[in-house]
Amino acid sequence: MKHEKISIKWKIFLYLLAFVGILLVLLWLIQVCYLDTLYKKIRTNETEAFTSEIIGVLESDSANIEEQIDALAAQKNMIVYVADTEGNVIYSAEYIPNSRLDSMPKELLLRFYEQAKANGGSAKVEFEGGISKAFMDAAHDSMETDMQAGEENPMEADIPAGEENPMEADMQAGEENPMETDMPAGFLQNHGQERAESVIYANVVELDGEDCILLVNAQLTPVDATVNTLRVELVWITAVMIVLSLVIALLISRQVSKSLIRINASAKKMAGGDLTVRFEGKDYREVAELSDTLNMTVRELEKNERLRRELIANVSHDLRTPLTMIIAYAEVMRDLPGENTPENVQVVIDEAERLTNLVNDMLDISKLQAGVLEKHASVYNLTESIESVFERYNKLKEQEGYTINFSYDRKVTVEADEDKIFQVIYNLVNNAINYTGEDRQVWITQRVKDDGYVRIEVTDSGEGIAPEALPYVWDRYYKVDKTHKRAVMGTGLGLSIVKNILELHSARYGVDSEPGKGSTFWFELKMDQP
Repeated sequence: MKHEKISIKWKIFLYLLAFVGILLVLLWLIQVCYLDTLYKKIRTNETEAFTSEIIGVLESDSANIEEQIDALAAQKNMIVYVADTEGNVIYSAEYIPNSRLDSMPKELLLRFYEQAKANGGSAKVEFEGGISKAFMDAAHDSMETDMQAGEENPMEADIPAGEENPMEADMQAGEENPMETDMPAGFLQNHGQERAESVIYANVVELDGEDCILLVNAQLTPVDATVNTLRVELVWITAVMIVLSLVIALLISRQVSKSLIRINASAKKMAGGDLTVRFEGKDYREVAELSDTLNMTVRELEKNERLRRELIANVSHDLRTPLTMIIAYAEVMRDLPGENTPENVQVVIDEAERLTNLVNDMLDISKLQAGVLEKHASVYNLTESIESVFERYNKLKEQEGYTINFSYDRKVTVEADEDKIFQVIYNLVNNAINYTGEDRQVWITQRVKDDGYVRIEVTDSGEGIAPEALPYVWDRYYKVDKTHKRAVMGTGLGLSIVKNILELHSARYGVDSEPGKGSTFWFELKMDQP
């Protein structure tokens, strides 16, 4: 059945496209939509820092204050205006075309001074197209107050008698009254020119013991032309980036998915039963780790398949011999008079027991592997239980000449499942009998350790086990002796059953062996403390 889910190649492709799309959106937002706001914020922060720098220069004892102010204003492209409270210019540096702070009315200057003083020594005024309306209203009110007090109207000042006021002439001609606009003519920009956004910082500074007013003006130059330029550039950049991202996304997704496609093809062969397949994917670390894991899986499957075949061969051999013997002796006892002897009956019984042991071992290992076999622990005498194992070998000792030696320092009790530990010892002794040397000697040793554990060792005098084979002796169906030379008893599952039972009891176990010096299988159980 074909999966409807999207492939990893297209996922990578879409993720890369989404990433490029997010980058383009951010570029449009920063370079076009919020460029004006960002520029004004940066320019305002620069003006604040510049104002602090000018104040530091004014408060210093330097002999060339004017040169320093002029150099700083030129560097930052700003206007610096320092005047006393009477409106007299002390320092002036102008580097914004068509903008002169020194042309402002005295009343407006005083308003800046009052605003700064009321605000703790500094004030900030932002405006679009001119000074804020609040200052203009204040200046207008100040002029009207002066006129009511009999002072000369600043609009009529410096006009010779009999001559027409140019401002009134402009108003009669329909032009805008400069006093009713946001800022006076000539203030910040010349009359009739398009006015830019601006910011003024007013600070009260003390020079020679007298308060002075410092005005720093920075023009917030409109960036519409820059935005339009960037917009055109971004259109081209967007088109190029989309094309490039499509190409790059296709190449990367194809490169990444190529290894996965090969691994998937190999996995399908493995699922079809081909265990000779090998996974090749070294392009990326994760893909390489996946390949190594799958190759290890194939090796384990090969090993299990090999062991399964050996099991079938061994079980077939173990089943065929007793079945043949049972059938042969049964037919003899049926067909030949006088052959129904106790000896022949005993042969049938012995072979039937071998079949029973084989079936029981296979059932036990299946239950242990499935985890359904439970442990029924009780306190019992382990030493006596080992001695009872030898009763099963009396006939073997008589007929085959085997010698089983058991030595111990004292009797001990343990808390464990007696039947299962009995089976462990029985299987270890069986294994020793099957693989002991020509002297047919088997030794069992019980030794009490200082850490509260009792150690049981079963030793044979056989050929031993090669070091490379030691890790596998506990595996299911594994047999060191592939020739199966002495089938006295056992099925090849005994050591695997031993391993699972001991792990069920959380016991320590192992094997010590050298080629030509026999083998010693051991396990340790915690003793029951009286």
